[in-house]
Amino acid sequence: MHAVNVRSLKKNPSAALRQAEQAPVLVLKGDEPNALLVHLNAAMLAADPNLKPALAAALFKDSVLSLGAAARISGLSIGEFLGHLSELGIDVVAPDETTDLDTPSLDQWLGS
Repeated sequence: MHAVNVRSLKKNPSAALRQAEQAPVLVLKGDEPNALLVHLNAAMLAADPNLKPALAAALFKDSVLSLGAAARISGLSIGEFLGHLSELGIDVVAPDETTDLDTPSLDQWLGS
């Protein structure tokens, strides 16, 4: 296992990523462990075909990735990824402060 402090990680993240290809890298903040970098090699990703879709769904849910980017990372088509999100109960379109204002117009348009 390798260790790197936050300052070194900021200065040269590529070095930490190269080290993570060999063994996990412990990121230290001061003298305290703060995070762990683990390389996602092809064997690890192939061993569990659900890993990439799970990571992509989590990143999409947290608004880190767009729908298209998350689908590409997942290795699924957009349609398949939408189905995956639906199975997980993750909303593709999040309601916001204008949702209640649009609902009557939508109901009228749909003839409800």
